[in-house]
Amino acid sequence: MSAESLEIARAIFQTGKVAFESGQYREAVENLEKASTLVARNSRLGGEVQLWLVTAYEAAGRTEDAIALCQQLKRHPYSETSKQARRLVYILQAPKLQRPSEWMTEIPDLGALSDNESKIRIAAKPRNSSGIKKPTEPEFLDLSQVNTSDNRFIWLALIVISLTLLYLAWLSNNSVTS
Repeated sequence: MSAESLEIARAIFQTGKVAFESGQYREAVENLEKASTLVARNSRLGGEVQLWLVTAYEAAGRTEDAIALCQQLKRHPYSETSKQARRLVYILQAPKLQRPSEWMTEIPDLGALSDNESKIRIAAKPRNSSGIKKPTEPEFLDLSQVNTSDNRFIWLALIVISLTLLYLAWLSNNSVTS
């Protein structure tokens, strides 16, 4: 394998990782499959590319492909790759647990919005010409609205602090004279 093709494979691998991390799983699978064909599968880099491909398969909903590739990687000559493959197979083949509906947050389908309504929503959030949000100004509190009648705790705390300080001063004077 030439140094040039290795660099191309690394670049495609990085593109696949970036696509995966940004949630573009189909694109990640395509790039990682390309990178996998360009590197020696039994190399350390080949194992790393294929492990990323396993996670991309799973994220793209291709669990069977992910498990099949993991089964192959369990026999990889690089020990770290084979160890990770065994762990991933265990995770991928674990039974799927049912989650209570109250644990889930439903995300609304924004594709159902009409085109005109989405334009209105975008227009309602204007930005300045540079595209940078202006910092929001602090909200001032009207002090006439604050309930100050029940501040007995503050007076009690001040008395306790004062007594503690007087006691510590008395102790330090007595220890100096002793």
